[in-house]
Amino acid sequence: MGLYNRYVLPHLMHLAMRTHLLEAYRQRLASQAQGVMLELGFGSGLNLPFYDVEKVRQFYALEPEEGMLELARAPIAKAAFPVEVLQAGAERIPLPDQSIDTVLCTWTLCTIPNIEQALLEARRVLKPGGQFLFTEHGLSPESRVARWQHRMTPLWTRCAGGCHLNREADILLQIAGFEVVSVV
Repeated sequence: MGLYNRYVLPHLMHLAMRTHLLEAYRQRLASQAQGVMLELGFGSGLNLPFYDVEKVRQFYALEPEEGMLELARAPIAKAAFPVEVLQAGAERIPLPDQSIDTVLCTWTLCTIPNIEQALLEARRVLKPGGQFLFTEHGLSPESRVARWQHRMTPLWTRCAGGCHLNREADILLQIAGFEVVSVV
């Protein structure tokens, strides 16, 4: 891991992702979380204020990057419920089968190196009837925009923590066996 990924990128990502425009998405998703909760790509903890403490019984924060976890220390300390940090990638979630009621993921699916394996892992840990809540950017339906996304992705991936501008999260979820209820 280079100095950029360890020390610079976490701060850039935190600044970019904490914009006011994204708060409504975070609040809408996090308020639906309930029971035993797993957040994939916990990052700097920006979703923590939006969870309903009456609904969340146990909370696991999965984040592989040490730089992001350093930024998350303060929000974790202020959390209204205990947060157990799992420093691991989503491709190998260190939790038992069918142990999670809700998996939440905000703007993370684009960065996971082996997204197919990560989604299979998320299904493995979800209880029957559990919910996978996500918000993500993806490939534009407009062909001109999509062409630029395909062109820019190789460079963007290297600069933006592995982010793929052209992933189709809804299709990847369906391939992994999830029922996609709504895409907005």
